[in-house]
Amino acid sequence: MALYSDKVMDHFRNPRNVGVIEDADGIGEVGNAKCGDIMKIYLKIDNDIITDVKFETFGCGSAIASSSMATELIKGKPVAEALQLTNKAVAEALDGLPAHKLHCSVLAEEAIKSALKDYYDKNNIEYDNMLFPDCASCGHGCDV
Repeated sequence: MALYSDKVMDHFRNPRNVGVIEDADGIGEVGNAKCGDIMKIYLKIDNDIITDVKFETFGCGSAIASSSMATELIKGKPVAEALQLTNKAVAEALDGLPAHKLHCSVLAEEAIKSALKDYYDKNNIEYDNMLFPDCASCGHGCDV
């Protein structure tokens, strides 16, 4: 059995939504150089819909594939739906990740939530702090 699914390899070799949105409505960056994976997500939001999303990821193939898939899963969706995205959904959409690479899907979830929190903060939109746990409790295994 191959270590990585065909979907992981496809999103690694042909990542979707790579780049920067210069006038992004929300930007989220997560990760740690000690881990080797850093993700930055840019969101463009219009009438509560994510109309565009881009990412920059420094990391392994699983991190790039997770970023790519996560952006595909939220593009065109309402903000409330994007907030519900989980690392499990990202990993399942990729037809699985090896156990030692699951933290990459966690980072993708965190990067999206960080960008959404930035959007809320920039626009003075009230939110439940429980939607955005601090990095110390994120569980992706990096020392922050």
